[in-house]
Amino acid sequence: METTNRTLDEALLRLHTAGPEFGGYLSNHGPMAVEAMVRNGQARTVHRWLDTYARKLEDVPAPQGRITDTNWQQALGDPGRVTDWTGYFTEQIAERPWRALLAEWWPRLLPGIAGAATHPVIRVGHAVRSLLTEGEDEARIAELAHALGYWAARHLLLPTTVRPQGGATPAEALAALPRITERNVMPLNGYAQLPHISGWLSTTESLHIPEDPEAAREGLTALVRAATLNYADHGHGHGILLVHAATAPNAVLRTLPALPRELWAGSFAVAWAAASALTTLYAADTARPAPSAAGLAPEEVFERAVTHGDEHAIKFADTALDVAAASEDGDSRALSAALNAMALIDKAD
Repeated sequence: METTNRTLDEALLRLHTAGPEFGGYLSNHGPMAVEAMVRNGQARTVHRWLDTYARKLEDVPAPQGRITDTNWQQALGDPGRVTDWTGYFTEQIAERPWRALLAEWWPRLLPGIAGAATHPVIRVGHAVRSLLTEGEDEARIAELAHALGYWAARHLLLPTTVRPQGGATPAEALAALPRITERNVMPLNGYAQLPHISGWLSTTESLHIPEDPEAAREGLTALVRAATLNYADHGHGHGILLVHAATAPNAVLRTLPALPRELWAGSFAVAWAAASALTTLYAADTARPAPSAAGLAPEEVFERAVTHGDEHAIKFADTALDVAAASEDGDSRALSAALNAMALIDKAD
């Protein structure tokens, strides 16, 4: 455990010398991928993978001005202030427990889950999981500050408010979602189409959101499972972007244990809105069989994802393993979904 924790911390500190994006808008997946690798028994491969991945990363952007408790609202959602936001959360997290900071900022940031194709909340979910499972230390606490800063800078509301108030299960509602005609669309442009897509809002609002926190957690777990299995059948609509329909709600699910229970139901509702949006934009119309994972152990599937090398394949395999572990029979369909991602996404160079 000490060796794997040291590997994670070393990798995070390396990654904190780079910015959260590169190429104009692409998210730095390094912190998410290395946490998943350490978590799933692949710590020995972390630095070798990172040596290759880091070549595409860019320097930390220059700061623009200090963010404070009195001016933060003006900077929310401004990607040009990402370094300022990281500085703000670094200061805040040095002054009080990280759980208290997260509890204060989660309700502020959660409505902006759509920003940067949901990558910021996914990064927060990985950071929180490492703190909860691997323990607290300087590098992991710093990673949470970086993740929160990225989210604040990329905070983006969906173009319409979603108020789920029906009786459908996540699997039922997900299966009923409409599709857009053109899936080769960037998320920002796709989001803008949602209010005009017949049936999207009514189907999204058909989901049942229980008020009881534990029931909400179970509903969110069911959503992650439904979105993962949906990728097995419909991932060929967009191999990369559809993975976030599962990994974003799973990030929220991973964060729940660190949050006050009164925030759980609302977190489920927002995670569903994001997952339904991404499914409508990027899931294929018709199902296509995924590669079979019969006879494969979860650790073997994850090792294949690491060998594949693409950061999205690694992150999605990590979520698929969560789904399989939560199922009584191991749910080989979730593992098949992970294999499907490897088949649909180009291998890393």
